[in-house]
Parts: sequence; structure tokens; C-alpha cells
Amino acid sequence: MKLKTIIWITVFAVSMGFFESSIVIYLREIIYPNGFDFPLQPIERPLATTEIIREMFSLLMLLSVSILAGKSAITRFAYFLFSFAVWDIFYYVFLKLLIQWPESFLTMDILFLLPVAWIGPVIAPLILSFIMIAFALLILYFSSSHKQGHLKSIELLFLILGSVIVIISFTQDYIRFIFKYYSFVDIWSLPTKDLFDITSTYYPDNFYWPIFLFGAAFILTGIGFFTNRNVSSKKNLNQTNKP
Repeated sequence: MKLKTIIWITVFAVSMGFFESSIVIYLREIIYPNGFDFPLQPIERPLATTEIIREMFSLLMLLSVSILAGKSAITRFAYFLFSFAVWDIFYYVFLKLLIQWPESFLTMDILFLLPVAWIGPVIAPLILSFIMIAFALLILYFSSSHKQGHLKSIELLFLILGSVIVIISFTQDYIRFIFKYYSFVDIWSLPTKDLFDITSTYYPDNFYWPIFLFGAAFILTGIGFFTNRNVSSKKNLNQTNKP
């Protein structure tokens, strides 16, 4: 694990966090001049499309720097997790410093727009970000110390299932709202304008904490399996190398 690389990845991610927060501040001045709140305000299609594409390219930027920093698939994955988490944390740090938002850790926010709106309290993505940082550092440590930092199938299974469950917790309330008006089949033929009009009446009624915590528990279990296996492997390696 190279400290210099982690430092520069951190600098990059913090810088991206500022750019992200500044863009959001500009958007809120345009769309929410009286301050951001639900229900969501209708926005012009070009602006909505631009915002969705911007999110895609933000992920591509993080992926690109991670590929450059890592020397293997697992270390590139670790750097991506690390940079994503630092970016997300400092996005909220800069929003708080610049416009005193969010009011609290339980303030609801739009977290992501792909493939549907992800809605949740600010504390939820922050919890995940700190878990991601810890996991990334564990991967980098074990990868550099005894070259066994890869993921086993069972570990990967828990991580993927946990991630899917967490995503459901973020999207469940919005999806439930949309399905009050349209069926699954209707969504695919629905004009974009109609969907935007419906979305502009959406107010988050609930965040599914039990689902979120269940998913986070799966993720932590996968990380626990990974850590335990690598600690045991390192001990065995040390004993083998003893004279």
C-alpha cells in the first residue's frame, strides 16, 4: 500500500467533492431559489439529461484514476471504492461549509438518478462511505503485504447481495410512488414529460432503515470473511517463513 498514491487519490477525490458541491449549488440557485426541499421541482429535459450524463462521467473520472493508480483488478477496485467514498463525504462537507446544508444527518437528499431516483437521509451514504474506505484500505493492505487480497466467491456474494439490498432501500419509496400511478409495462411507453410531471409531486414518505441496515450487515459480513481469511493467511505465511 503506497501512502503517496493514497494521498494523491484523496486530493483528487476531495477536489471532485468540491466540484460536485459547487455544481449542485448552481443548480439549486436555478431550480430552488428559495432553498432545496421536496417535492422535486420540474426541470427542463435538456437540464435533466445533462445532469444524468454528468453523473455518469463523474463515475468514469473516478474509475479512470483508479485504473491508473492500481496495479491489479483488486487494487483498482479498492482505489475506486476509496475515491468514491472520499468524494461523497467531502461533497456534503463542502455543501455544509458553503450553504449550511444539510440541516442534519437525517435530512433527505437525492443521492443518485440512475436508473431511477435514489432518495435517503444524508447519514445513510455517509455510513456506506466510511465502510467503503475501511474496506478499500484493508484490500490495499493485504494486497501489498502477502498478495492475497483477492475476493473469494462467498465474500463477493455477500458484498453484491448487500449492495443490491442497500440500493433497494434507497429506491423503494420512489418506485412505490411511481407504481401508484403507472404499471411496470406503462413505464416503458410513458412520455418523459408525464414522468417528470408525476415526479414533481413526489415527497419521500419513508426511508426503509431495516432494509438498509440488513444490506449493510451483508456488506460487513462479506468484509468480515475477507478480513478473517487474509489475517489467517498472513499468519500462516509468517509461520512458514520462520527459520
